[in-house]
Amino acid sequence: MSIEGITITLIDKQEVGKDPFGKPLYEDVSIPVENVLVAPTSSDDIVNQMNLTGKKAVYTLAIPKGDTHNWEDKEVIFFSQRWRTFGFPTEGIEDLIPLDWNKKVMVERYG
Repeated sequence: MSIEGITITLIDKQEVGKDPFGKPLYEDVSIPVENVLVAPTSSDDIVNQMNLTGKKAVYTLAIPKGDTHNWEDKEVIFFSQRWRTFGFPTEGIEDLIPLDWNKKVMVERYG
């Protein structure tokens, strides 16, 4: 039996043009990311994040190896709800980690 993640939707910004003053205009783009593990955040991590950031971590996402998306302060959709990542993603060295995931990021309830 192997471990397999779910597909989540990462909401990112994409430049779609410029306004009359030359400022970039952005539009939300939905990006499906496959094989993401979703796990409830441990009570120790919840307390630590509340003390450090004032935000309550609900889930921790394990991001698959090879993913190059920016996960800092992004909206994500899974379990039919909107969430927001916070903090810096923690990343390990791909070759030293035996499974398919080497990065993790915490999410809080959003929206």
